Amino acid sequence: MILVLDHDPDWVASFEKEANRIRAALGANLVNIHHIGSTSITHTKAKPVIDMLLEVSSLDELDQQSASLQALNYEAKGEFGIPGRRYFRLDDAAGRRTHQVHSFEAGSKNVIRHLAFRDYMRAHPTIATEYGELKQRLAKENPDNMAAYIDGKDAFVKEHERRALQWASCDTHKTRP
Repeated sequence: MILVLDHDPDWVASFEKEANRIRAALGANLVNIHHIGSTSITHTKAKPVIDMLLEVSSLDELDQQSASLQALNYEAKGEFGIPGRRYFRLDDAAGRRTHQVHSFEAGSKNVIRHLAFRDYMRAHPTIATEYGELKQRLAKENPDNMAAYIDGKDAFVKEHERRALQWASCDTHKTRP
């Protein structure tokens, strides 16, 4: 069942806890780690899965470090449908997904895209609220159909990702609400 919840302030602590474990496991190859996805946006609803974005110096080195993340109970999934990405996921003891790790080389277009979308949503709470309402409606309409849920968000995400990239490239966006 697809579960979409109101923002939970504990999501930040959950991100920080896992970020610290990952930092210790990856060492110098880790350039930065970011909380992304809807759990990082206070004005939206989200599935209770923490999305993390790792910027690494080298994907080849990360591939060699996969065992370090697997030792933390992360499942390594390789590119998992996105070239240039390394994807890891963590489930709790009951088998529920709790964390997803999207890893890219530092400064890649995918890093820029994810951070722009997150920051745009944080800066535009009305749009973030609209996004959350869309997700909640889609979850109610498709409680057991993840493909339909994802397809239902696609046009919204693509449009606002496009806007986010334009917004992020504007020098004055930091002064906007």
